[in-house]
Amino acid sequence: MRFRLALLTLTCYVAFATIGCTSKPPANDASNPATSNDANNPTASNNASDNSGGAMSSGKTRGTRPSEAAPRLVVPTGTVITVRLGETLSSKESQPGQSFSASLANPVEVEGRTVIQSGATATGTVVAAHAAGKFKGASLLQIKLDSITVGGRQHSIETSSVERSQKGKGKRTAAMIGGGAGAGALIGALAGGGKGAAIGALVGGGAGTAGSAYTGNRDVTLPAESAVSFKLESPLEVAQ
Repeated sequence: MRFRLALLTLTCYVAFATIGCTSKPPANDASNPATSNDANNPTASNNASDNSGGAMSSGKTRGTRPSEAAPRLVVPTGTVITVRLGETLSSKESQPGQSFSASLANPVEVEGRTVIQSGATATGTVVAAHAAGKFKGASLLQIKLDSITVGGRQHSIETSSVERSQKGKGKRTAAMIGGGAGAGALIGALAGGGKGAAIGALVGGGAGTAGSAYTGNRDVTLPAESAVSFKLESPLEVAQ
């Protein structure tokens, strides 16, 4: 009986000793203060990250400067734009809606400053074209400008129309239409050299008629390189 009691006591002692040796104490948080602080204070970690990103963003902002807008000049309504035709137009051969090319014959100035250089390309449209005998026996040619290129950029423009008509053989007229402005367009002579001879005279906006192109028949013809002047009907804004 005593032997069994002693054996039981020994067995219990060994069991308790084994359990005590295998159990490990919890990790000491004090041994890793940085990890402990970050884990216990996630807000501080997030704030540090935000501050770092904010500093980088601020640096980028300070290094970027808004581009300054280029100064712009306005060519006012009523300004005369004289161009040389790039091709021959006629009441007999041209068609309404047909486009034509041209180039600026004289520089355009505003307050003494050159805004559009001579030679700038332009485009226009044939508004009306009637051969002799198809429009009450008279021929008619009407054209206007649509655009002009300044500094590599094409600008749409509104101009008065230039109309020329011829009634009967040997009788010449050249009506000048001012569109909405009513001031009249200018149609000029061939200035200096180039093809053909002068086809008319440059006249003021208040005049009622100008010399018409006359080729010996009743059709109106404007040869290539003819100088034709138009008036702007709306302002043109261009970059300096």
